[in-house]
Amino acid sequence: MAINNDVLPSSSSSFFIFASSSAFTALVVLLLLLFLYNNKVVKPRRRDVKSRLKLPPGSYGWPIVGETAEFFRRCMEGAPETFINDRVERYQCDRVFKTSLFGERVAILCGASGNKFLFSNENKLVHVWWPASVRRLLGPCLATSVGDEAKMMRKMLSYFVNPDAFMRLYSNTIDSVTRQHITTHWQGKEEVTVFPAAKLYLFELACRLFLSLEEPQRIAKLAADFNIFLKGLVSNPINFPGTRFYKALRATAAIKKQLLTLVRQRKVALQMGRASPSQDLLSHLLVTPNQNGAFMSEAMIVNNILLLLFAGHDTSAAAITSLVKALGEHPQVYHKVFQEQSEIASSKVGAAGDDELLQWEDIQKMKYSWNVVSEVMRLTPSGIGIFREALTDLKYEGYDIPKGWKLYWSSAFTHRDANLFPEPTKFDPSRFDEGGDHTLIPFSYVSFGGGPRMCIGKEFAKIVILTFLHHLVNRFRWDLVIPDEKVEYDPTPIPVKGLPVRVLPHIPCVP
Repeated sequence: MAINNDVLPSSSSSFFIFASSSAFTALVVLLLLLFLYNNKVVKPRRRDVKSRLKLPPGSYGWPIVGETAEFFRRCMEGAPETFINDRVERYQCDRVFKTSLFGERVAILCGASGNKFLFSNENKLVHVWWPASVRRLLGPCLATSVGDEAKMMRKMLSYFVNPDAFMRLYSNTIDSVTRQHITTHWQGKEEVTVFPAAKLYLFELACRLFLSLEEPQRIAKLAADFNIFLKGLVSNPINFPGTRFYKALRATAAIKKQLLTLVRQRKVALQMGRASPSQDLLSHLLVTPNQNGAFMSEAMIVNNILLLLFAGHDTSAAAITSLVKALGEHPQVYHKVFQEQSEIASSKVGAAGDDELLQWEDIQKMKYSWNVVSEVMRLTPSGIGIFREALTDLKYEGYDIPKGWKLYWSSAFTHRDANLFPEPTKFDPSRFDEGGDHTLIPFSYVSFGGGPRMCIGKEFAKIVILTFLHHLVNRFRWDLVIPDEKVEYDPTPIPVKGLPVRVLPHIPCVP
């Protein structure tokens, strides 16, 4: 709103201008002081001891926000590794540098040696840490817990996400849901938008496997709330109307309310004998105590199911989308995948001419296909990195990292390190052959993390992705509608248009 000086007495006008100028000057000075303090140019006397520490090179960026905006910008540009690349070059230090992210002092540990240090010292020198938005939305669960509590939860949950569970509980459901999805959403379509289709498929699959939930309306309601939850999972935790976090808080509350209803309904069903203690993850968590004889609370069960529904569909949907994109870009790779999967399909034809369901031994035969998936996840990791927190004052590569600082490892950076992966931008599945590049240096391929907190669902993700790939390539070819479609990390890699593809039938071989 403009101010008309003609309406104000000259003295009032002068006072207004003076006051405004003074306030502006004071604000500038305050921001400058905060900036100098944040970058350790101005230090209070009481911190003289810390001033003698040899901290890693780097900058804390702007007051309060640090370099968070720049970190997010690089992610939205589809190149999260460049945030680290630029600073490694600027500070001439390829092992560690300091920054400020999410309001925290952070040491970013670069490459395989940094990964090894963090993975090897889990629960000794460091433990897991998440930004405030993640902690508030997920609540206490496997991802946010540490120490013995995390170990007990991991043991309980791993019972349902390993290859043995696949054979006992999941194989028929995964195969049948995958076939049905491809028939419904791919068969007869000229064009399919891959990312939303993959999210729908994997969310429905996760609901059925973990909750025995098959009602389309309840799944649709959960899925709608999940999309809002995911948008605010890694965000500024500002609980103000209109922000991502504000919307995500309300969506999360709605999800947890629905899950709590399912938990209580299952309790009654178990008591009445209408549900089996081993039918799914929900029943397992309700009837199985930990090693101390204690049962999970309803709230803890809800939080862990929320976590697994997220981890079981969002990251895998990103991986499947990146896989379809890569096969569309590299027809020679698609052809080799098709040959391998076609041979497996031929071995599954029963005496009556029906296709038998995939078994664990079939998944193990898909060696080249898994090499392709691994190369896709090297170049486009579904998770770009994770934070840890220093439990004590640390020494790393000759630098001091004070207790309470956060530490960050990056798969996006490590996977494009030319010292670990020659020609790092080249798509080359042979890297993952036995004796390939990534096996030479431990901790160089970290799509599933490492150490005691390695992704609990690694084998589960492998089974689901390869089952989907098997049925897709045996029925279709495809072309990319937008060959150079931009990918954004928000927080997982997502093509901005969802990756539309033209679906093509296989061309029959002519003898």
